[in-house]
Amino acid sequence: MDKRLTEQVNAPAQPTREARRGVSLGAISVASAALVLGVIASSGWWTLRTHHRAGIEARRAQVELVGELMTQTCERTLGDGDLTSVLSGVRAMVAESAARYTLDECRIVLGDGTVLADSQASQISRAIPDTWPAVSGASAASTEEAEGRVVIRRPLRISGKGDAVLELSANLVSAGMEDPTALYGSVTIALGGIAGLVALRHLMERRWRSLGAIGGVLRLASAGEGGRGALRLNPSLGPEAAALNAILEERDRLRDESGIARCAGELAAGNSAGSELGGALEAMWQGVVVLGHDARVIYANGAAGVLLGGPRGDTAGAPFTDLTDDEALRAAVQAACGGSSRNRVEVEVRRQAARGELTILKATVRHLPGERAAALVVVEDVTQQRMADESRNAFVAQTTHELRTPLTNIRLYVEALVDEGDDPAVRSKCLNVINTESRRLERIVGDMLSVAEIEAGAMKLRVAEARLDGVFEELEADYRALAQDKEITLAFELPPKLPALEVDRDKLMLALHNLLGNALKYTPAGGRVTVRVADDGPTLRVDVVDSGIGIKPEEQELVFERFYRAKDKRIAGITGSGIGLALARQVIRLHGGDIGLRSEIDKGSTFTITIPKPESGARAAA
Repeated sequence: MDKRLTEQVNAPAQPTREARRGVSLGAISVASAALVLGVIASSGWWTLRTHHRAGIEARRAQVELVGELMTQTCERTLGDGDLTSVLSGVRAMVAESAARYTLDECRIVLGDGTVLADSQASQISRAIPDTWPAVSGASAASTEEAEGRVVIRRPLRISGKGDAVLELSANLVSAGMEDPTALYGSVTIALGGIAGLVALRHLMERRWRSLGAIGGVLRLASAGEGGRGALRLNPSLGPEAAALNAILEERDRLRDESGIARCAGELAAGNSAGSELGGALEAMWQGVVVLGHDARVIYANGAAGVLLGGPRGDTAGAPFTDLTDDEALRAAVQAACGGSSRNRVEVEVRRQAARGELTILKATVRHLPGERAAALVVVEDVTQQRMADESRNAFVAQTTHELRTPLTNIRLYVEALVDEGDDPAVRSKCLNVINTESRRLERIVGDMLSVAEIEAGAMKLRVAEARLDGVFEELEADYRALAQDKEITLAFELPPKLPALEVDRDKLMLALHNLLGNALKYTPAGGRVTVRVADDGPTLRVDVVDSGIGIKPEEQELVFERFYRAKDKRIAGITGSGIGLALARQVIRLHGGDIGLRSEIDKGSTFTITIPKPESGARAAA
C-alpha cells in the first residue's frame, strides 16, 4: 500500500478537469461579483417599490379615516345649536385637519355651491342661506382615485338644517417615496464589498490555491461526482494535490472490489428470498428498485410495487417506464442509467387516486458504478409529512393575518382617542373598541400557545373552582357586539342556578370561545345562535346551536382534526385557521368530557359539550 501511494504521488503531471478549474477562477469570480451586485440592486429596487406601495395604502387609509371622523364631528357640531355660534369652530377644525394631515382640499359645501367651511379662508362664502337646498347624490359616499390623488366625498345630515357634503382631496404620493437614496446606498455598499473581496482574493490566491482546489474536489465528491480520474488534480499544485490523487486512486480500487455487482447479481438470480439481504429489503417500508444500464428492473422489493402502483414481485426485466408515468422521474432514471448524471436526484411525484385522494411520493435516484447495476431508486411515501407542513404553514399565515387586524384597529382608535379624546362619546367608543380588540388579540395568542402545547404533547390543566354564571356572562359580553353587527340573534338559555365546577377556567373559556365564534362566523345575517346550558345530574351539558350553513355528514368528524377546513365553497371567503374545534375537543377531553356534533346542510349545527362533575370522577380525569 505505501509503495503504491509513493509511486502515485511521484507520478508525472497530467492535465485534468481540476487543473483547468484554476484557469477559469478569475472568470467565475467576476461572474459571481456581477451576480451579487445584481441581486443587491434588485433587492434595493424591490424594497423601494414595496415601501412606495405601502406608503400609498397607508396614506389612503389615513385620508378615509379622517373623512369618517370629520363626518361624525361635523354632523354632531353643526346640529347642536345656532349655526353662527358653531360655524367658527367647524371652520377652524377644517383648517386644522387640512394642515395636520396634509390635505390639498378640505371643505364643506351646500347643494347650491355655497362653501360653509374651507381650508383656504378666501374660498368661504360670505352669505349662508337660511334654507339649505337639497344635495344631488348626497345619500351615497364616494371615493375616487386617479393619477396619484384620492378624492373623498361624504354626505352630512345636519339635524334641523338640511344636507351638505364634506369634500377631501389629498396626494397619495409624497416626495419621500420617490427618493432613490436607499437604492444608491445599496449599490455603493455592494460595490465596496465586491472590491474588498477581489482585493482579498488576490492577496490569498497564491497561498490557498492548492487548498481551494482540494476543497472543490471534496465538494464534487460529496455531490456524487465519482468517475475514475474525474477528480484528479495536477500535481504541480503541490504535495497536498499529489497525496489527494493517491487517496482517490485507492478509493477507486476499493470501489471496484465492492459487492454492489455481486448483490445485484444475487437479486437478479432470484436467490434473494432466502437471504438476509433479500429479507431485509422486503421488510422495508420504502420501495427499492435496482436498474441496469438499459433502465430495466434488476430487482424491486414489494414496497416499490405498492408505492409505484406496479405488480408485486413480477417486475424483473421490465422497463422502468412501465412502473411510472411521471416524466421528471423517467428523465432522472434515464440520466442515472446512462451515466450522464452522477449526482443524487430527488423527484417528488404527486398522484391523484380515483377517489380524489392525493398521494405524494419522494423518489431518490442515484447512479451506481457497476457492470450490471447502473442506478438505484428509493421511493417513500411523504404524503402525511407534506400535508402537515402545508397545513402548518397555512395556520401560521392565517394567524399572522388575524393578528394584524386587531393591532391595526387598536392603533387607529388610539390615534382617534388622542385627537378627539375630549369628546366623552368618542372616548367611550374608542375605549370599548380597544378593549374588544385587545381581548381578541389575547384569544388569538392563546390559540397559538395551545397549538404549541398540543404539538409538544404538553397541554395540562390548572384546575380550580370556577363559577359558571361568571363564565357565561363574560362569554355573552364578548360576543354581543359581534352578533349585533352581523344582525344575528344571540340568546343564552341558562338554568336559574349554575353549579360551581372544578375546571381550568381559561381552557374552558378557550373551548367555548371557539365554538361560539364558529357559530357566529358561519351563520348568515338574520340567523340565530343559542347557547343552552342544562344541569343533567352527574354531567353538565352545553349546547351551541346555530341556524348556519351546516356541515356535510362525511366531514362532521374531520372538522375536529387540526388544520382541517370544510370543502364547502360558501366558506372560501371566510378566514379561519382550522384549529379551533381541535383545540376545543382537546380541552374538553382533558376535563373528562367530550364534544358531539349534529348538523344538516342549510339548517344549522349543534355542538354539544358534556363535562362530568367532580363526584362522577372528573376530578381524577383532569
